[in-house]
Amino acid sequence: MTFTTRPEIKGRFGVVATTHWIASAVGMAMLERGGNAFDAAVASGLALQVLEPHLNGPGGDMPALVYRADTGTTSVICGQGPTPAGATIDRYRAEGLEVIPGDGLLATVIPGAWDGWMVMLRDHGRLSLRDVLEPAIHYAEDGHPMLPRVAATIAGLAGFFETEWPTSAETWMPGGRPPEAWENFRNPALANTWRRILAEAEAHTDRDDQIEAARNAFYRGFVAEQMAQWLDGTEVMDASGTRHGAVLTADDMAGYSATTEDPLIHSYHGWQIAKCGPWTQGPVMLQALALLEGTGIADMDPLGAEFIHIVTEAKKLAYADREVYYGDPDHAAVPLDVLLSPAYNAERRKLLGARASLDLNPGTVPGYEDLRARTLALLEACSPTDGPVYEPTMAHLSEKRGDTVHIDVIDAEGNMVSTTPSGGWLQSSPVIPGLGFALNTRAQMFWLHEGLPTSLAPGRRPRTTLTPSMAFGPDGARMAFGTPGGDQQDQWQLIFLLRTLHSGRNLQEVLDMPLFHSTHFPASFYPRARQPGGMLIEASVGDTVLADLRARGHDLTVSDPWTIGRLTAARRDADGLLRAAATPRMMQAYAVGR
Repeated sequence: MTFTTRPEIKGRFGVVATTHWIASAVGMAMLERGGNAFDAAVASGLALQVLEPHLNGPGGDMPALVYRADTGTTSVICGQGPTPAGATIDRYRAEGLEVIPGDGLLATVIPGAWDGWMVMLRDHGRLSLRDVLEPAIHYAEDGHPMLPRVAATIAGLAGFFETEWPTSAETWMPGGRPPEAWENFRNPALANTWRRILAEAEAHTDRDDQIEAARNAFYRGFVAEQMAQWLDGTEVMDASGTRHGAVLTADDMAGYSATTEDPLIHSYHGWQIAKCGPWTQGPVMLQALALLEGTGIADMDPLGAEFIHIVTEAKKLAYADREVYYGDPDHAAVPLDVLLSPAYNAERRKLLGARASLDLNPGTVPGYEDLRARTLALLEACSPTDGPVYEPTMAHLSEKRGDTVHIDVIDAEGNMVSTTPSGGWLQSSPVIPGLGFALNTRAQMFWLHEGLPTSLAPGRRPRTTLTPSMAFGPDGARMAFGTPGGDQQDQWQLIFLLRTLHSGRNLQEVLDMPLFHSTHFPASFYPRARQPGGMLIEASVGDTVLADLRARGHDLTVSDPWTIGRLTAARRDADGLLRAAATPRMMQAYAVGR
């Protein structure tokens, strides 16, 4: 018998799994109220902006995969805002920058999360705006237990907030001190912002008109106006060591709306895997799956050294291609037809050797040879580091860095959501006075070099690391899954998917298995470091496996057990049985259902 840290949740009414137990309960409450999976996801997402403000916020972004049972269709909601009109390489170079800083105001793009949630609610949900917003207002207005990690983040930045970002000190240090762990914490300014949006929305009687009014209030009304007024002339300290202002304006806000598009679909062992497009890193998981076909991965011990080695080497090749070819497909030609083709991956598979590769080795796509050469030359600047790799922001000031949240929901009808909101962290930029939230720093994903898919340019979506997942089985089973973790997201999700499909274990058993990830390729976040051949791995894999991996040439950093990954997952079996699970790591993610 296999024992787990907690049971796999089972039922037929509905399941919700998120990175915070209160958000999971909020989502379940929407289902109990008669809402569907989309209503539940929106309510959970808005609540998470209050509960985990070091991981996401109203000024952030959110990509989502949504599956509608009535039509059998899957679509992507892109709540990833693009760069402002003034975001040019010359403008940033004039500031004396070589790399866009990972915090402050200069790295801000248009905040897309609010519109993404409103599009999901309008097009797929059935509850009212008040229904899904009231829980978030409650926790902002009346308070919630402050997570120890949030309290530690604020404490680590207290001096900086007081000196450089006083509006953040006012919000996050009421009474002039950092909050204690588990202290009841309120954000009345954010509650007032939402109440004012709701009041403007409810001046209309029609549900859709209310949602449109809420969108307008944020992007073309008082929220955008207060944001723009404060940003005009404001400069703040950031990771560059100097003060910079934002390029975001009210006109940028007014022209934005979240979009809906088709997902990428790739077949693996009879399953159809759905991901967002190359404006995310999502295709790397599909590329890794294509590389692993024919390696015998299905028959390997999912906890053994051979499995860990071959998965890591496949990830290195897929992520190397990410660095060269991925970007906003509305602004750059991304050769996904080649990158996911059997012929291309058959050649790349030959590079999966017996020893750990220390090279950054993107593939060669006909017609893209010059891009490959220029990108590799640029990536030489991503020098090896002894410090943290793949941590999103504020590493120069605090041990506590930003990350992400995740939500998976399936309802009784079979509707399904997987979404990974992020950005607008409390440590990413100063709180906007009167609004109670900070802006994002997603522009740090861009390079200040011309001619790349990820070159800074106006109106371009950053190549985000946010990457929800869905999988559809040949027998009618389907799954939603994902994780926070920046560049690690598709690494951990790949491991989860392989173990789930090939080991015969249930969701919770798989989530409880030891995790690992490569730090070999350049990070997406400032300062874009890498550790050639590096791997972070939990000690619970055992000394024999660790010794084997070292003998293969992997440069291991061994972490304590239960310290890597924050995966959650939900599944609907072919017979309608619903399942859900959440990682025990960090002791705050929970799955609920009945």
